[in-house]
Amino acid sequence: MAIAGSNANPAQAAGYPNNERGHMLNFDEERFINIQTGAVGVASGIDQVIRHELAEGAKNLFFLGAGGVMLLTQPALRLLQRKSTFPVHYEYGAELVHADNVQLGRDSIVVMPSLSGTTQEAVTAMEFAKAKGAKVITFTGHGDTPMAQKADYNFTNFAADDTSSEMFYIQTLLVALSILNYRGEISNYDAIVSELQKLPQQLVEVKRGFEERAAVFAAEIKDENYHIITGAGSTWPEAYYYGMCILEEMQWIRTRPVHASDFFHGTLELVEEGVSVISFKGEDETRSLSERVEAFAPRFTNKVHILDTKDLALKDISEETRALVSPVLLATILERVSAHLEVLRNHPLTTRRYYKQIAY
Repeated sequence: MAIAGSNANPAQAAGYPNNERGHMLNFDEERFINIQTGAVGVASGIDQVIRHELAEGAKNLFFLGAGGVMLLTQPALRLLQRKSTFPVHYEYGAELVHADNVQLGRDSIVVMPSLSGTTQEAVTAMEFAKAKGAKVITFTGHGDTPMAQKADYNFTNFAADDTSSEMFYIQTLLVALSILNYRGEISNYDAIVSELQKLPQQLVEVKRGFEERAAVFAAEIKDENYHIITGAGSTWPEAYYYGMCILEEMQWIRTRPVHASDFFHGTLELVEEGVSVISFKGEDETRSLSERVEAFAPRFTNKVHILDTKDLALKDISEETRALVSPVLLATILERVSAHLEVLRNHPLTTRRYYKQIAY
């Protein structure tokens, strides 16, 4: 069983004979801290908007968008579904425009993340929601874009592909926390937000501490052409996202993301010697679902990789907040894996065959 973080020589395994301990491959620390500081810095603004709309009579909330960025809203969605009686919905933008939803209307708050701010399906979905009278909040990486300029409320924080996952996880989490706080469904809003504001610098240290393990992991999986990727709870969206948006889109590697609760209802039959199984484990109530997969898979394949957020050090962060930011932690260490993969495979993460290259 191959566990990410083994004792193999990471520099040698990754092909970097001069890799210095503490050095991070192709990483701009100052840029990352500035972006994530901006992400948590909108907490007050988000809370003001949410409180205003709820006071005005908003009756439900929609997470809406297009593509992989929608997956990054799922931890916030599930938090509200588990902790609040406030109605919350999740819609694929392109499908909503064709099929509609009778719950979407003048009493709706719509939350839409979009890094580029220009994705046509997202723009069309936003226009559809606004035409029905909904109030739209957008989170974007660029202000001079349709998603930023046409929204009722916009929070723009410059980011790029390698920094946006943490940003959107945090910003949509802040939306959920604000709703819970306004409705009296949590009592520690200020404490959680205070802890979230400690994350930017700490995430850099998480990356630094994982760098050698990332090199080993990337070296172990660089030649695989297929992965089963699984997770549960707040880590499931990251499993789906990393498989679809990074390994498939950016590295052209086939993946099979499957929720840990569904693993034993079909996907287990694909596990055999030589098949790569990657399990993401967070710190919420669903850990046992991933552990069941982790007990099964090594019996039939020697390629099992486990990424557990409990292995990652954070200072002065409560267990509750750690559980909330498990997908953030996974995203931040997986960025390090991706940085090594693109070098080892000689396949830049920006290379595309079809996406924004041809009309479709």
